[in-house]
Formats: sequence, C-alpha cells, structure tokens
Amino acid sequence: MLRPCLLLLATLLLPVWAQAQAPMPVKVVIVTMFETGNDTGDEAGEFQRWYERQELSTVYIAPHMHHDIMANTETGVIGIVTGMGTANAAASVMALGLDPRFDLSKAYWLVAGISGFDPADASLGSVAWAEWLVDGDLSHEIDAREIPEDWKHGYFPLFSQGPNDKERKSYNLGEVFRLNPDLLEWAYTLTKDMELPDDESLEATRKLYVDYPVAQRKPFVLKGDQLAAMTFWHGEMLNEWANDWTDYWTDGRGEFVSSAMEDTGTFQSMTYLHEAGKVDKNRMMVLRTASNFTLPPPGKTAADYLREEQHDSYAGLDAALENAYRVGSTVVQELLDNWETYRDQTPGS
Repeated sequence: MLRPCLLLLATLLLPVWAQAQAPMPVKVVIVTMFETGNDTGDEAGEFQRWYERQELSTVYIAPHMHHDIMANTETGVIGIVTGMGTANAAASVMALGLDPRFDLSKAYWLVAGISGFDPADASLGSVAWAEWLVDGDLSHEIDAREIPEDWKHGYFPLFSQGPNDKERKSYNLGEVFRLNPDLLEWAYTLTKDMELPDDESLEATRKLYVDYPVAQRKPFVLKGDQLAAMTFWHGEMLNEWANDWTDYWTDGRGEFVSSAMEDTGTFQSMTYLHEAGKVDKNRMMVLRTASNFTLPPPGKTAADYLREEQHDSYAGLDAALENAYRVGSTVVQELLDNWETYRDQTPGS
C-alpha cells in the first residue's frame, strides 16, 4: 500500500499547472522559434499564423519554458515558441517532452521557421525540407588573419587537427543529425508542386543576384539541409565555409541550403526523449523558409548588406512566414485527416 501513497504525494507536490487529470493525446507539435509581440493582432512572427489559423486557443501555462504551450484540444495540435538559439530550443523541447500534461508518444513534430538561404540553391520565399542538421558551434577557431596559408578557413571541428580532419569524424558530439529520410521524402512529395505566392519586393531583391540563376526564380519547395549556429554569420567566405562544413559532416551526402540557430538543439533533446520513451524522434520534420540570403548581391559588401537588412528587415520575411505556414499546414492537415493510418504507421515507412 506504500506505493500508491507515494504516487499520490508526488502528484500533490507537482505545481498546479502540471496536475492534469489525464494527459492530452498530441497528434502534431508545431515548433516555432520566435514571436515578435502578441500571439495575435499585431505584426506576425513565426508563431502567429499557426496560433490563429490552427485555433490554438487553449493555454497550458508553462513557466518552465520560453512561452506558454498553446493547443487545439479538439484537433490534437499544440504549438510552442522555443526562443531563439540552440540553448533555448533544446531547453524548451526537453521541457515539453517531460511535461506530464501531454502524451507525445505518437506525436509528429514540425519545426517551421525562417532562415538565411544560399542563393545558389533557392530564392527568397522558398521552402526547404531538411534531411541533415549540422551544428556550426562545436569547433575550434583561429582568426582568419592568422591561419596557415594552406587553410581555407580558421574554423575547424572541435578536437580535430584542422579543417577536413577525416579521423575526427570517428565520433559525434552532436555535430550532425539525420532526420528520417522516408518521412522527409513523403513531406516533400506532398508539397513539392505547390505554387507559392510571389510579390514585387521578392522580385526586386532577386534581380540583384545576377550571378545566381536559382536565386532569381519565384519561390518554390525543395529539399535542402540546415546548418545551426548561434552566430548570425553573413558573406561569401562564410557561405563557402557553411557548404564545406556541411559536406564534411555529412560525408558529402548533405547540401547546405539554410542557415538558422536552433535545430540541432531541438533534435538533441528529441534524441534524449526518444531514448526515454517519451517521443518518437523519427517523426520530426524540419521546414525552413528563405527570409534572406546568406551573402550579399554583387556590388555590395557583406558588412553593408547585413547592416542594411537588419535596419530595413529582410526582403523575404513576409513571404517566408506565410510560406512556412502554407507548406507546413499542408502536411499537418494530411496527418490529421488520415490519423487512423498515421497514428501507428509513420508515412513512408
């Protein structure tokens, strides 16, 4: 009789906000990274469209996270705002995964956020589904003015002997993760032919990138991998580093397309939660959209263009936010409409 008493005591000691009668069965978790103000009624960040259009009106108070958890208890969709950066993302996802108010055992996870894109691979407003998540922070660095003459970059893997040290890849500290390729292919196939809206601001910016024919296309859906780093970098030389870094950690199987901050932290927490039986990490998808490019157009310096965009906002911001919802919600709706199938069978498996 001792165990039930201990269980009751443990329950009573939980904060009021964590004492749910029964956990909510979650079908889909929407993971966004920032909101610019209120969740509704003002200038939209990554979360606002999801909050309004998915009717996430039920509030689960979450003082242990960056933002309260919002839910539609009828559809089984919840949405979170992790806060920007790897640390915030990892902490928020871990906190949600351990929250007793939710049953996440069958949930699909969709990261939907904006990022910088390589103009060699996509245009502003485009949407990329990632297979590889590469971390850009676990490293050594030597100032570029002091690197050996035969080095391309002064930034090289932690505990390695320099750039492209093949022996260093014998173990992984969290530098690279691979998402479920079958689920990725399913999501991409479902959305690849979607026609995405275009506008004059996108056209005006892409015309500047005369040396990048793909950057001059209208927005489209593609497959492309993601590099996460806490430093907001910009410029042709660092863009070259990002491509080389992604190539190195994926053994040439990945293609750097989007630059953001959070996704390796998110998936690191998902990996731990998976091992604890709380979530299925093979049900996580990462969708990033192009709000800006990772290097300036011809004729402008990296410093000038970065300052210009920071002052005037990203040329593709509105399109990137809208298209993250349009493409992401297509996948979410498919999961909800056919939940009897997808509850126990992951698409593509």
